[in-house]
Parts: sequence; C-alpha cells; structure tokens
Amino acid sequence: MFSLPNKATIIEVGPRDGLQNESRTVPTEAKLAFIAALQAAGIQEMELASFVSPKWVPQMGDARDILAQAPKSGRQIVLTPNAKGIDRALAAGAEAIAVFVGVSDSFNKKNINKTTDESMTALEPLIRNLKDEGIFVRACISTAFYCPYEGAIDPQATLSLCKRFIKLGVDELSVADTIGMANPKESYSLFKLLRDEFPGTLVAAHFHDTRRMAIANIVAALQAGIDRFDTSAGGLGGCPFAPGATGNVATEDVVHMLHRMGIDTGIDEEKLAEAVQVIEPHVSKSILTGMYTLYKNRSEAT
Repeated sequence: MFSLPNKATIIEVGPRDGLQNESRTVPTEAKLAFIAALQAAGIQEMELASFVSPKWVPQMGDARDILAQAPKSGRQIVLTPNAKGIDRALAAGAEAIAVFVGVSDSFNKKNINKTTDESMTALEPLIRNLKDEGIFVRACISTAFYCPYEGAIDPQATLSLCKRFIKLGVDELSVADTIGMANPKESYSLFKLLRDEFPGTLVAAHFHDTRRMAIANIVAALQAGIDRFDTSAGGLGGCPFAPGATGNVATEDVVHMLHRMGIDTGIDEEKLAEAVQVIEPHVSKSILTGMYTLYKNRSEAT
C-alpha cells in the first residue's frame, strides 16, 4: 500500500482563476459572497483576485475592492503579472502575492509578451524586494507538463525554472498542468522529482480537468509526497491564453475524495456545496461537477 498524508491543504482558486475567463461580468457583491461562503466552509488559503490590466482581464477590474472588502481569514493571495501589478496589490494591502511564469517560451510570449528568461530577469528584483518586506510569495509555474503551442515539456526544464524561483526565496511553488494534458505517471514522476529536490519548500499541484484525469493526477501527486492542491469550487476556470484548457478540478470532488481516503482537509463538504450555489447563478458555465450535482439533487428532493 502506498503512503498517504494524514492531512492535505486546499488552496481555493475559484474567485480568481475560476472567474477570470468567465464571459459574464460577475458583480463584486457576488464575488464577496462567494469568498465568504468558501471561508465559512473552512477554506484557509485562497486566491482572491488578480491585479492585472482590466483591458486584458475585465473580470478582475474590481481586485482592489475585493481585497479591501473580503473577510480577513487565512492566507489571502492575489496574482500579479509585473511591477505595476505588485505595486497596486501592495497599495491595496496584499500580504501574499503570486507571480507566474510559463516554462514554455511560446506560452509566456502569448501571455505577457516575454520569453521565460525575460520574465525571470524582470521578476528577480521584484521577488527579492517582496521577501525583504516580509511578503509571502507564491510562484505559479505554468505549462509545467504540456504547452498548447509546443507540446510536451521536458521535466528538466520545469525543474530548472523551479530552481530559479527557489534561489530567489519564494515560499511556495504552484506547479500547473495548465491545459489538462498530464497523466498520472507524468504527475507522479514530476512531483517526485520536485519533492526530492525541494524537501523544505511548499509545493502545490494545480490540475485542470480537460481530459477528466485531474483526480487521478492528484492521487499520483499524493503518492509522490504532495499534500497541497489548487482547486476551484464548481470546477470553474480556464485560461484566456491557453486554447482548449477547461476548468480547474472541482474543490468539492477533491475534498470528498480526500475525506473518503482518510485525509483530513478541515473543510465542511455541505457548506462547500452551499458556496457553489452562491456563485452558480452568476456564471455562464453549467456547474455539473460530481459531488455538487449529488448534493444539489438531494437538496431539491427534500
């Protein structure tokens, strides 16, 4: 029998990654209610918003208001693409910041018009400054397995990029299967490599469910020693710069699976389903993830 952790941490990305590609404008009040409901379910780490240009991601135009008005609970992370975004986030009171770079040059150029190396060169002094100020820094590693433009990514290239971030003193690596093409063997192999290389660093797995293998990939990551997972309530999500990428793996499905495996998350499943109900009327995507559908059908029948 393979070894499993007793506890796992869920990093909820629904309010940011889940909504960033939503075609309908979600009111700020609805986002805040969603965040509060997720917190009430027991989620202690969450991506609230991103400080990006509203021109490119209109859904995130209220990031300052979200950060100012969201109930203060646990680690509240905001995504920032560059120096301007970091300055805006800090001015708004952010205490945990995520930066992102794609392993793939092609993806990175489509996303922020820079190669991977150019992105890192620009980020290095910014990360050092953030750490000097005591800010928690999360490094999001995009296209860690596959790129929509370049195909399969060499694991050594992902490892090399992670090493550059570790040298800068980041607190956490969030390693993403951005377009949902990884399989469990690849998940185990890469996360075992990273876990062995960085035993003292927080490492989170971030899976999209394009080919319905996200849950299997999470089990493989668990076997590799990973106990932190990015998930999105309702399976919401997608990336405007990653053609074909579907939503993130659903928080409620992952939490249910972990609990059935005897792994504690500290999250109340029924309250989590209620949080999905809060956001469902405001999104265009049909929220039909397994555990949420079962809960909703049960609630409507009573």
